[in-house]
Amino acid sequence: MDSRLSPSFFSQFTPTSFVIETDTELVGFLLGFLSQTREDEAYVRFAGVHPDFRRLGLGRRLYERFFAAARMHERAWVCSITAPGNRLAIAFHLRMGFVPKRGNGAVDGLPVRFDYAGKGGHRVVFHRRVAPDAWPAAPTPRSVASTGGETPLAVTELIDCA
Repeated sequence: MDSRLSPSFFSQFTPTSFVIETDTELVGFLLGFLSQTREDEAYVRFAGVHPDFRRLGLGRRLYERFFAAARMHERAWVCSITAPGNRLAIAFHLRMGFVPKRGNGAVDGLPVRFDYAGKGGHRVVFHRRVAPDAWPAAPTPRSVASTGGETPLAVTELIDCA
């Protein structure tokens, strides 16, 4: 496993991180999390499939599982990034229905955010809507009695991936 993938990530993000194993080895993984900043967004941080197990649909299964977890937490968007030179990852994300977000430049015709991951860390930023056309009806906001007055509960507005 890549040294950037500490097992602690998987223990901290258990509801949104998944692995596929054989009896003897790890063959695929997806490390994702629910954004703490954008309440309608979930983020795929790392994902990969062992080269000997590619083209079997394992990456798709991992992402579909993550999409389901995001929807379960009422996240409308899933975002992911990759380096502009990672043609396999770019092709995979496009096949999965991701759309590149606007960048501040372009590489090979794709919008790229230059220095997104630090100096020289150019990235293609992808997003995909995973929410249904409409969420199930939410409970009607109600008022909560406080010191003699009523305080309405806040309703969160959905926003696009930044």
